[in-house]
Amino acid sequence: MAIKQLTPEQVHAMSLEEKDTWWLKNIYRGDMPQLTLRSGITGMLLGAFLSLTNVYIGARTGWSLGVGITSVILAFGLFKVLSRMGLGRDMTVLENNAMQSIATSAGYINAPLFTSLAAYSMVTTTIIPMGRAMIWMFVLAILGVLFAFPMKKRFINDEQLPFPEGMAAGVVMDALHESDEKEGLFKAKLLIGGGLVSAALELLRDDKVMRALFALKSIPHYYDEIFYHGRLADLLKRWGVSPGLRGIPFNELTIRFDTSLIFVATGGLMGIRTGVSLLLGGVLNYWILAPLLIQHGIILPRNGHYGFGQITIWALWGGVACMTTSSLYAFFSKPKVILDAFKGLSRKGGARDVLADIELPVKLSIIGVPLVGAVVVVLGKVWFGIEWWLGILAIPLVFVFSLIAVNSTAITAITPTGALGKLTQLTYGVLAPKNITTNLMTAGITAEVASNTANLLMDIKPGYMLGGKPRHQAVGHVLGAIAGLVLSVPVWYLVLIQGDIGRYGTEQLPVPSALTWKAVAEVLMKGLDFLHPTAKTAVLVGAIIGIVVEVTKQLTRNRFPLSAVALGLAFILNFTDIWSMFLGSFLFWLLERRSAAWHRKREQASRLSTTGPGGAPEPPPAPVERPWYALASENTEAICAGVIAGGSLMGIGLSVLGVLVLPDVLEAESLTRALGEVLSFLPK
Repeated sequence: MAIKQLTPEQVHAMSLEEKDTWWLKNIYRGDMPQLTLRSGITGMLLGAFLSLTNVYIGARTGWSLGVGITSVILAFGLFKVLSRMGLGRDMTVLENNAMQSIATSAGYINAPLFTSLAAYSMVTTTIIPMGRAMIWMFVLAILGVLFAFPMKKRFINDEQLPFPEGMAAGVVMDALHESDEKEGLFKAKLLIGGGLVSAALELLRDDKVMRALFALKSIPHYYDEIFYHGRLADLLKRWGVSPGLRGIPFNELTIRFDTSLIFVATGGLMGIRTGVSLLLGGVLNYWILAPLLIQHGIILPRNGHYGFGQITIWALWGGVACMTTSSLYAFFSKPKVILDAFKGLSRKGGARDVLADIELPVKLSIIGVPLVGAVVVVLGKVWFGIEWWLGILAIPLVFVFSLIAVNSTAITAITPTGALGKLTQLTYGVLAPKNITTNLMTAGITAEVASNTANLLMDIKPGYMLGGKPRHQAVGHVLGAIAGLVLSVPVWYLVLIQGDIGRYGTEQLPVPSALTWKAVAEVLMKGLDFLHPTAKTAVLVGAIIGIVVEVTKQLTRNRFPLSAVALGLAFILNFTDIWSMFLGSFLFWLLERRSAAWHRKREQASRLSTTGPGGAPEPPPAPVERPWYALASENTEAICAGVIAGGSLMGIGLSVLGVLVLPDVLEAESLTRALGEVLSFLPK
């Protein structure tokens, strides 16, 4: 069913009260079930587990991926199956919408773990207590909710801005619940199938699992070395072959091709421009610069080895400079976005609010923002040493940056969290010089709250499109925040960092976003004197490249095939993940092109067959089943989301087992001995 919406002319001509009245009459679905017990529980459970995918991806790449559409398809498929089994009924479209609000909130609330909090831990060499981190992130999330709902009136109800990702979620829900049931189930099957395949491959790639398997069979030594240890380079070295660059083994340059399906799928969602930019930056860093710098003694070994950590000590400076200047230039080069954010904030006259009974009351934000803001200021002072006046200043900055972030997200679906954080760091670099912890944590306040506000409004958009109650989505975001914190934070602390601050910035836990925040803070606090001259040159070159790429994109109307952010990011990711993401972007690009060619041929054939001999009209051609590559291209989001979710959850699960259960049990000799003892009790 086509979703009703106002025309651009109506949006321009109608008053806010007229728009709200039109929505109430034409879109609002009244008492259709929305935030029910089952939608709440489903959203919290799915959100909690899907939040682990963002923990995993965020720790490796620094990016947060939306889980809204993933949760929508999973919930639809789950309740469709239960309905067919006679164990329940289908979800309503608004129940699914309330569920996705909860799941999405759970998905992105954990971003501070791999950004500001991780950077704070690295510069202070202390791990923030887990309970403290949970309270801090929850308070920031609540502040984001309180900032968001007054802005909803302007950006969604009045301006009717698109919020592209939110609109996509609304369209998917409408297609699943109001259209062909077969198509909806097909998407659900693709998502689940991709997740199962990815989970199986991650299971087989796990070191301890492979060790257990090889303990059960007699396997030649060399096969064991290749497949179980993954030490192909060591094996070749024994044969007198040392693959590498300038005498540096490939392994120590992070150049391996043990491709993870998770990052192949991540690349599929990124697109070819980002994938090519990552590969170009990765080749420049790991194949050219790093070997050259190692050879000249600029990058030094640690315990006789190089690897990701040692290379990144040099490489991140040029990468961070490229990302920073490109983000800031793209931000400030469009002043209209900033100016438009301040227009129309006040409502002239005393027009009544026709949606007062279903909207979150504005007075809740008017009272709540100062109260929750005061809590943030107190916690910032007590826990992170932020002076009172500096903490108080962060709250109005949150308001300003939230306006800008929401406006950008509404138009482009891109929330400039990184740029806003850097702006705060620059501001506090002047206000609180030499205070690196204040620099990091105030940036964490402004950037994370602004990001929460923008993402929340993006998730409210599908509810507005489908006729849901805004209050239900506000409650859903609070429930989602709780669900995301309860599972993802303990997993981060107990499984990923394991009480070892040294794991940050390693190949196992690279946290590239945190490295960026830390690098900017160190530059602002110390200046560039402590850097090697070549690193200073890299900063200058990276800064220039970032601006040049952005200027070129503007001049070519976004047709320039490179991304400056991705180029810079390649310098703080390992090459294995870079290669995997490029491969995914390239494969899905090929599928898209082949699918487009097939559709063009179908259109041409359809036009040629519209008339028969003598001009007599022909019946329309029978529908042709789409080939596999067309189906894959049209369902890229479902496939990639399933692969990422399944593989990430399996990776997290194996890590949990590795920490809590399996460190000793899966040693080959121990396992063989244990199996022998078990078999001795079986009847002969």
